[in-house]
Amino acid sequence: MHLISCVLGVLLISTVLWDAFETVVLPRTVTRGLRLSRVYFRGTWRSWCRAARLFASEGRRERFLAVYGPLSLLGLTMVWACALIVGFAGVQWCAGSELRTTAGPARFIDDLYMSGTTFFTLGLGDVQPTGRVAQILTVAESGTGFAFLAVVIAYLPVVHQSFSRREVRLTLLDAWAGSPPAAAEVLTRLARAGELKALEPFLKDWEHWCSEILESHISYPAVAFFRSQHQRQSWVSALGTVLDLSALVIVGIEGLAKWQARVTFAIARHAAVDLTQVLHADFDNVADRLPPQELEQLRRHLEHAGLRPDRSAEADAQLLELRRLYEPYVVGLSRTLMMPVSSWWRPAPRRDNWQTSPKRQGEAHL
Repeated sequence: MHLISCVLGVLLISTVLWDAFETVVLPRTVTRGLRLSRVYFRGTWRSWCRAARLFASEGRRERFLAVYGPLSLLGLTMVWACALIVGFAGVQWCAGSELRTTAGPARFIDDLYMSGTTFFTLGLGDVQPTGRVAQILTVAESGTGFAFLAVVIAYLPVVHQSFSRREVRLTLLDAWAGSPPAAAEVLTRLARAGELKALEPFLKDWEHWCSEILESHISYPAVAFFRSQHQRQSWVSALGTVLDLSALVIVGIEGLAKWQARVTFAIARHAAVDLTQVLHADFDNVADRLPPQELEQLRRHLEHAGLRPDRSAEADAQLLELRRLYEPYVVGLSRTLMMPVSSWWRPAPRRDNWQTSPKRQGEAHL
């Protein structure tokens, strides 16, 4: 029995330390399917989503979902800490519980207590190691606890910095594409303002944004669960908007260059595919966000703003081919994370986030 306890304790300690290393320190995707943190996030997120669907109000549901990201990080830290404490207590018990207590012979509960106070470096002194093995384990656990807490304390600010960098440009999208964003809104707003020349630098900026979320969300997948602070806004809808916009320009709109749209599409599609795999999102192979009748309405919407999209059969086939490259992944991310997917255009005018006030519900005019 003691041997089994020792083996399980060492295995638990090794599993947690390696999982923490892969999650916090290792800056690349871990392809191994069975991981403690992965099991934790998948199990808790599914339960959280089921609870969120009980809310009838969209606002309350979004506020409830927004809590998960930060809370899940604290929960994962607690899971790691508790597992390490239990693991060291098991090894201590296997070594014979060589502890001096005020209540007589040491029991397993004393090993747990000793492990907890040692891990958090409390040093209360009411339970003390007496044997050589117990002393070595105490020193090893105190060092492990100190290093673990230091790494976790450094990890949380990095996650929040990644979230903040993602949200800065995402918030800027409001004035360009509306709230929620739509690809056609970018084109029609620029066309009506006579500023189509601004489209190329816009796509270049979003090429960098897609690259940043790809790297940050691969290194720290927990950031993907952090929701935007503003309503009708999410990183999934922004990624879908960039892909939709790039696809429209690649297919052909008179007067617009295609090169920047192609390279932006490439990195945005890369982000959508890789993040679907990292987050184990449900792949939707039959997703169709733009059936033929809606494509015709989209083209009329663009033409009403003075744009001239390509109406050939070749353009239809190319657009369909491009959409098949990314729509299953974007829709999968949307459903898995409960973040709405972007629309292609706005059927009716709608105020942007910057034009509304949560208190006065007023409207700003330029």
